[in-house]
Amino acid sequence: MIKLKSEIINYTFIFVGAFFLALGMVGFLIPNKIATGGIAGLSIIFHHLFQLPTGFILAVVNIPLLLLSINYLGKKFAIRTIIAIIFIAVMIDFLTEILHFPTLSSNTLLSSLYGGVSVGLGLGFIFKGEASAGAGTIIAKILHAKIGVRTGDVLLVLDALVVIAAGVVFKDIELALWSLISIYVASKLINMILTGNRHEKVIHISTNKETLISEQIIKKLGIKGTVIKGSDLNFENDKTIILIVVEISRLNALKSIIKEIDPDAFMVVMEASEMLGSSRHIDESYPKSKLFS
Repeated sequence: MIKLKSEIINYTFIFVGAFFLALGMVGFLIPNKIATGGIAGLSIIFHHLFQLPTGFILAVVNIPLLLLSINYLGKKFAIRTIIAIIFIAVMIDFLTEILHFPTLSSNTLLSSLYGGVSVGLGLGFIFKGEASAGAGTIIAKILHAKIGVRTGDVLLVLDALVVIAAGVVFKDIELALWSLISIYVASKLINMILTGNRHEKVIHISTNKETLISEQIIKKLGIKGTVIKGSDLNFENDKTIILIVVEISRLNALKSIIKEIDPDAFMVVMEASEMLGSSRHIDESYPKSKLFS
């Protein structure tokens, strides 16, 4: 029952994502010759070259890559991907060939931005449903699974190569540049959907006045965290690291506390791109004697 519910959720994400992707391509990108990345971008190029339906090209070109995805990521992922690609192809050709869906904007800037937003939403939801939209997304999914590279970053590199090809085919460097903007916007939307739009920073503070700083952090910011005991690389001097997670809006207040109590403290600010569970888990992962709470 749990697996069935999970699959229903996955396919809901896939169908919603496929709709947004098709909408972005038909409404903004295809009529303005703005090539998004991956097979979708190649489909737009081939559509203008050979006057073939974009969805049909999308489905045909993806077949070898689907076989590749079976070998690397398993049958379930491949099945979801096949369904996603079929639905995208059907939606694109249904909107263009049957409904004759109108161009939503003839302005190149607006088409690049809103096309990128729509495609990014579509791909993000498809990834959220544990599937792919083909080509670059399959490669990105494999690299993410194997070496942990962020999906959106891989797509940004691969898609840029497709856009260069579009600039050559359409003989218009400006269209290629507009396409890069669209792809950049799409990659940001993908990462935001997959990892969330985090507003927190991970802070590491190295200080010899950990007690005073900890007390002020609790008193003024109401933040829990962890005090980690260690030493320097020579194992000669004791070191104390305070580990906390802070919202961006409270970062300046934290800096003021550190500067006031220990100007010589060393503070590292890192992106909290993804957080799982409650921040209390940071507190509970160390002995109580080493916590400030």
